[in-house]
Amino acid sequence: QVRLVESGGGLQQPGDSTRLSCAVSGGVYSSSMMGWFRQAPGQEREFVASIWWGDPRTYYADSVKGRFTISRVRAENTMYLQMNDLKAEDSAVYYCALNRKGYSRIPNDYGYWGQGTQVTVSS
Repeated sequence: QVRLVESGGGLQQPGDSTRLSCAVSGGVYSSSMMGWFRQAPGQEREFVASIWWGDPRTYYADSVKGRFTISRVRAENTMYLQMNDLKAEDSAVYYCALNRKGYSRIPNDYGYWGQGTQVTVSS
């Protein structure tokens, strides 16, 4: 059974850096895609970044490209999201998710989700 558990985040100031972690257990394959999504109040859940579990190719939303870095350490069964130069508009609940079907930026294609972790960027 797949289980995803996010950690990290919290209250940050504009320009700060922070790192989110997603501990993964059960049913992750080399062909799986792992993703980070976020959802702000009153907004739809949106794609942030994704990475293949089996190779290091990464994909980013334009809004975070150059500021966020997704990575995974397979030996630790952990995925990360390094977030630099945070902006107020980055404030949201961040979710990690697993997609066994292949590449996608669509939340509905991801069958497994963590509980989410709050990131608030405010001065």
